[in-house]
Amino acid sequence: MHTTSVNDYLRQHIRTVSDWPAPGVQFRDITPLLQDPKVFRILIDAFVHRYMDPDMRPDVVAGLDARGFILGAVIAYELNVGFVPIRKKGKLPFTTVEETYELEYGSATVELHTDAVKPGDQVLLIDDLIATGGTMMAGKKLLEKLGATVMEGAAIVDLPELGGSKLLQDTGKLPLFTLVDFEGH
Repeated sequence: MHTTSVNDYLRQHIRTVSDWPAPGVQFRDITPLLQDPKVFRILIDAFVHRYMDPDMRPDVVAGLDARGFILGAVIAYELNVGFVPIRKKGKLPFTTVEETYELEYGSATVELHTDAVKPGDQVLLIDDLIATGGTMMAGKKLLEKLGATVMEGAAIVDLPELGGSKLLQDTGKLPLFTLVDFEGH
């Protein structure tokens, strides 16, 4: 670890699964990052150290269903701020707002409880990876419907060839922080 950067170290622990979930796809599996306690701590610390800075400290961390829950809850705990889940439609029991977004084949809808954030809250929005950017953009729109400001989107992995990070930054005006870029998909 001492001779490599944190980003390179994390990259070495991301498993690539060829032809999953479809032929030609190189799936970037982050579960090995979570399985080893040392690697998991280094991963979480990379985010926590960034957001401990008073200029970058969120009021709330929002995690996108489902791997964003794992990261977001731990980061929120370490920062001593609240955590809110953004779930797939039909999974939250209270009054919700929803946002539908396009997928490669069809569409999906995510929801957020109406009392999850307050107007003016500065929110860190987190997921495991950025592919087409649809899920993160939908999460941003949900939080903004409730009057919050998404200060930054964060993910472990960016797949720049799929255009999501460019869409989020250019169209969505969302600053992004990612730890590992993988060319190809």
